[in-house]
Amino acid sequence: MSAVENLRSRTQPSRSELVEEALRREIVLGKLAAGEVLRELELAQRFDVAQGTIREALMRLSEEGLIIRRARRDTHVSPASSEDVRELLHIRHDIECRAAIRVVEAMDGALMKTLEGHLQMMRLAALQEDEYSLLQHDCHFHLSLFAAAHMPVVEPVLARCLVHSQRFKILNSRAEDRDLMATANRHVVIIEAVEARDAKALHQALSHHISTIVDLGPAVMTVGGMPS
Repeated sequence: MSAVENLRSRTQPSRSELVEEALRREIVLGKLAAGEVLRELELAQRFDVAQGTIREALMRLSEEGLIIRRARRDTHVSPASSEDVRELLHIRHDIECRAAIRVVEAMDGALMKTLEGHLQMMRLAALQEDEYSLLQHDCHFHLSLFAAAHMPVVEPVLARCLVHSQRFKILNSRAEDRDLMATANRHVVIIEAVEARDAKALHQALSHHISTIVDLGPAVMTVGGMPS
C-alpha cells in the first residue's frame, strides 16, 4: 500500500494510531520539545492504554524520524536542525520536481478533484486557524500529486521530508508571522500547471514552492531547469 493510499484508508484508526497522531501533533507543533524524554508507562497512563499500544505508536513515530529510540536508553523527541532540514529539502525538491513530467502525463479529472479538495480543506483550516489540520492537508496534497507519478517506493521518503520541513518551519518562526491562508493559496499555481498539462510550469512551480518553504538563508538550493 502506498503512502497516500495508507492515509486514505484510515477511516477507523486503532488506539495506537490515535496515540500516534496525538503525539505527532504535539511534536510537529512544538508542544513536545526536541530532546524531551518519552516514557512508555507515563504515556500509557496519560492516554489510558496498554504499554504495548504506546510501543506501537512510538515505533511508527521512530520510523518517521520524529523520535529517537535506542535499546536500553530513553526515548526522546528528535532534534530539528537546519542541517537536517536543508538536506531533506534538497531531497524533496529532487523527488517532486523530477516527477513533474510523469504527473502531467497521468493527469485526469480524479487527480484535479483531489488536489482542489485538499486546497479547499487547507483554506477552511486557515479560516478556522487550525494550523495542524492545514499541515495535514498540505501533506495529503503533495502525496496525492506525487502518487500520480506511480513511484510508491519513493512516497514514504517524500512523506518524511514533508513532515520534517513543516515542523522546522513552526519551531523556527512566530505564529503571528505565519499567514495560514497564504500558505494554502501557495498551492494554486501548482494546480494551474497540472490542469494546463504544462510539465515545465509544474516543475517551476514546485521548485519555487519547495525552495521558499523555510528561510535557511540565501541560496538554499539552486533552482534550475527540468532534468533531461
